Formats: sequence, structure tokens, C-alpha cells
Amino acid sequence: MSAAANPEALQTALAAEHAAVFVYGALGGQTSQSSNPTLYAAVTDAYVTHRTRRDDLIAALEADGQEPIAAEPGYDLPADLATASAISRRALALERACAATYAYVVGSTTDDQRSWAVEALLDAATRALAFGGEPEQLPGL
Repeated sequence: MSAAANPEALQTALAAEHAAVFVYGALGGQTSQSSNPTLYAAVTDAYVTHRTRRDDLIAALEADGQEPIAAEPGYDLPADLATASAISRRALALERACAATYAYVVGSTTDDQRSWAVEALLDAATRALAFGGEPEQLPGL
């Protein structure tokens, strides 16, 4: 994937991925593999996927001579993440936000960038189902 076609769209996606990595890191600290292995696995998988996507975006931007946007010092988390349902709600909101971001990237790019963004959008829409989301005809819109 090259950033040359629309680096602004990729910077927007990178900002969303920075947030996702931060939030999933916090959610992972609130889950337990022994008490809720399904939620733990879903959060862990999401963290790894978003971290990889973030790293891919940074590499693409740097390869095209762009300065990747930096992560914020912190991101919003609910005050209470003590229950599995609270963790799932925050993860669902995060995946919906990522889907909206990737819908924007799909509409703002072409060729390899668009194909990559379509895959990311489909992943976010599918991942939302694991956190209690409902299937949508046009996810992210």
C-alpha cells in the first residue's frame, strides 16, 4: 500500500488506529483469560489486528516521505470497565468508529489503498459482531 494517492485519508486512519491500540490495551488489562476466555480472546485479537494495521499505515506513510501523525497522550475510556458488558460496549463503539473511518478511507482512495481500506472496513464490521453489534447493510455509514 502506498500513501502517495491520498496521504490525508491514511493519516485519518492512522489516528483511529492509534486510538484503537490504546483503548484495546486498556480493555485487555480488564479482561481475564480464566474467567471470560471468549472476551479475552476477542479483545486480544482486536489489539493485535489494530496494532498491525497501525504499523502498516506508519510504514506506508514513511515510505512515501510523509510524517505519520503521532498518537495522542491518552484516549477516552469509560470510568467503569469492571464488567464484561462494559468492556464489550466500549469495544463495540471502537469498532463502529473504525468502520466509519475506513468507510471514509474507501471513499477517498483508489487502487491498493481502497482495497486495503475495504478489508479493514469488513474486518471492523465483522469484529463488531463479536462485541454484540448487529449486522448492517452499509457498515461505517
